[in-house]
Amino acid sequence: MSVVGFDVGNESGVVAVARQRGIDVVLNDESKRETPAIVCFGDKQRFLGTAGAATSMMNPKNTISQIKRLIGRQFSDPELQRDIKSLPFAVTEGPNGYPLIHARYLGETRAFTPTQVLGMVLSDLKTIAEKNLNAPVVDCCIGIPVYFTDLQRRAVIDAATIARLHPLHLIHETTATALAYGIYKTDLPENEPLNVAFVDVGHSSLQVCIAAFKKGQLKILAHSFDRCLGGRDFDEALFQHFAAKFKDEYKIDVYQNAKACLRLRAACEKLKKVLSANPEAPLNIECLMDEKDVRGFIKRDEFEQISIPILERVKKPLEKALAEAGLTIENIHSVEVVGSGSRVPAIIKILTEFFEKEPRRTMNASECVAKGSALQCAILSPTFKVREFQVNESFPFSIALSWKGSAPDTQNGALENQQSTVVFPKGNPIPSVKALTFYRSGTFTIDVQYADVSEVQAPAKISTYTIGPFQSTTGERAKLKVKVRLNLHGIVSIESATLLEEEEVEVPVAKEPAKMETDEAPPAPSSTTETDVNMQDAKPEGPGAENGVPESGKEAQMETDVKVEAPKKKVKKTNVPVSEVVYGGMSAADVQNALEKEYEMALQDRVMEETKDKKNAVESYVYDMRNKLHDKYQDFVTESDRDQLISRLQEVEDWLYEDGEDETKGQGDPIEERYKEHTERGPVIDQLIYCINSYREAAMLNDAKFDHIDLTEKQKVLNECVQAEGWLRERMQQQDTLPKHATPVLLSADVRKKAEALDRFCRPIMTKPKPAKPATPEAPSPATSQGGEPHPQGEDTANSGPGQNANASDTAGSGEVPPAAAEPMETDKSEGAPPNSA
Repeated sequence: MSVVGFDVGNESGVVAVARQRGIDVVLNDESKRETPAIVCFGDKQRFLGTAGAATSMMNPKNTISQIKRLIGRQFSDPELQRDIKSLPFAVTEGPNGYPLIHARYLGETRAFTPTQVLGMVLSDLKTIAEKNLNAPVVDCCIGIPVYFTDLQRRAVIDAATIARLHPLHLIHETTATALAYGIYKTDLPENEPLNVAFVDVGHSSLQVCIAAFKKGQLKILAHSFDRCLGGRDFDEALFQHFAAKFKDEYKIDVYQNAKACLRLRAACEKLKKVLSANPEAPLNIECLMDEKDVRGFIKRDEFEQISIPILERVKKPLEKALAEAGLTIENIHSVEVVGSGSRVPAIIKILTEFFEKEPRRTMNASECVAKGSALQCAILSPTFKVREFQVNESFPFSIALSWKGSAPDTQNGALENQQSTVVFPKGNPIPSVKALTFYRSGTFTIDVQYADVSEVQAPAKISTYTIGPFQSTTGERAKLKVKVRLNLHGIVSIESATLLEEEEVEVPVAKEPAKMETDEAPPAPSSTTETDVNMQDAKPEGPGAENGVPESGKEAQMETDVKVEAPKKKVKKTNVPVSEVVYGGMSAADVQNALEKEYEMALQDRVMEETKDKKNAVESYVYDMRNKLHDKYQDFVTESDRDQLISRLQEVEDWLYEDGEDETKGQGDPIEERYKEHTERGPVIDQLIYCINSYREAAMLNDAKFDHIDLTEKQKVLNECVQAEGWLRERMQQQDTLPKHATPVLLSADVRKKAEALDRFCRPIMTKPKPAKPATPEAPSPATSQGGEPHPQGEDTANSGPGQNANASDTAGSGEVPPAAAEPMETDKSEGAPPNSA
């Protein structure tokens, strides 16, 4: 299984892969370590990455870049409005209030969502990784900015799906940097933490992270950021300076010419790099606009003077990170600087003055995020053995739930009102699960929203969940347990709702020592074993209740002691439907549609590339044969035959440069495709048959590991296997009746799709985790923290955060349940286990 980390920057991307000897950065087709994050649309095909950058100057209005600034943001966002003013391509408001990118492709103007374009960029990076590994790439980790909102994180997941990738973890870029720094350090202390500040000055943003390192672990103490402070802002300052200068000196306005803007911006970026190492630098551009050559000159002092408004903003994120970490400058052991924009000397000067120590560059400024992401992927992958290193991540925003109070209460007569509680406060561990209890008589809705929108700069509402319908057998208000998850990617969702109804059952009490009675008492479905709080009509009281955490563990023990003599209670649990609406998110149908469109565009690109190869081969043959007729083959051909063949070769050459210019390789395609299908069909059919048999055997197997799966669920798996088998049998019978020269009816691509669909349906059912077992005194619960404080077990242990060594759920993801991609299920890792436990 491949282990890959992607750093998708605003301007370029880096791919790193884990090998047995360590982490390597992958080279692209031009043997470069960084690949431009560019998509250029042409009349016949797309040009991605380095090819897109090569054609961008000739086709600026159809060259899409800086896509990271557009995803998951509303068109009315002031930051987005500022960004699109400097972009050469057209961006308009879509029907849902989010941006649409317009480009001319295959002779017509088409609209693309930013998520679609990010999917194309990821596809290009995936291809680079696959060429290097000579193996398919599916599982990966992707670095994202810490300030990404819930919607932006979902957009990255959707873009990865469009690129046929399965992200195991969307890891914060600064956390990936800290992991890449810490995992190779052999001198980390065992007791007192070593505090390191990481400052990442990227192309478009500044991120600061303070991490505490101990032997074998790191803990993120604080995050801070400035979304609009990066290397491109210094480029823009130079651009505006020279644009104004050229308007005065040469009477040209570069703002009126998209190509001139691109060329001047590229020159200013190079100029900034020269000024990083030299006190002064010239700028010369030939034929910038109106056939005029331009010249300029600037000193570093002058450059820093025009950059003062940018430099003044550097200190604020540094101060904020220190304050939130609860540290002083004396507590910071060292400062690490990374990012493509970190080479500006003025920034280093500010960091030195603030931290009172010289910043260090022990890591590659452009590659550390990709390397850290690949490391995290290796830690999460079951196929790699990585040195034990625990990452305790924290969430940068506060997430609250909001709901309407129920009908008037007989006790206090409260009217229906809006109530809310912070479920995941700022700095909450990732991943985490909270269980909340509501008392309701019918369907109700819960809004997931940001508790403080000032930092997020996005709409407060993230999503709305409708819980119901349900019906209580007692006729009174029903008790519902609602499970809220903050997953490994930092995405919040209401995972499930369960109706709890208690029934008293008379059980003869055996006369045994009190200790044994306590041991054998079943876990009660109340707050003794769950991180829940009763969400009734009034707001929950106390800091513990507000965050959905039990106030103390002592009360739970007392309750257990009392229940020894009391009648046992049987709890009937019924799953309640939960429907989700994510504001601005793509539906599953939209993602599938985008995936199919990406497949079509990739096919068109491949056809055109193969056409070019075939034309080059024909052209090469014409020249080669023409030379050989007068040299090597001269004695083996008559004069008339040679003249006839030369005439024919000339016709072919003329055709290539005239009518053949618009031809594709389709003339010989049908024969090649029929042969290819004939050779590939057998192995692909075998894969589908193996997939069907594996799931059928697992569903019919009388094995303890599958006992927790309902028979109805197993029957669904069997039905799906029967349907796939019937489809395959019917198509094979049709194919067997056709001669080899006929167009095939059973295509290997269709068989692969059927296998993927079967796997997508059956895998979640057959790899469903077993319910957690209650702990006994003889075998102390691994959910207990190092300090001895009890934590909830089973599915809710994730609330203890990744820092605790909680008990992970058993899963059925063993060798019996199949086939091609044994993907680590997210629930296997995030339920209570540290996200990096390998």
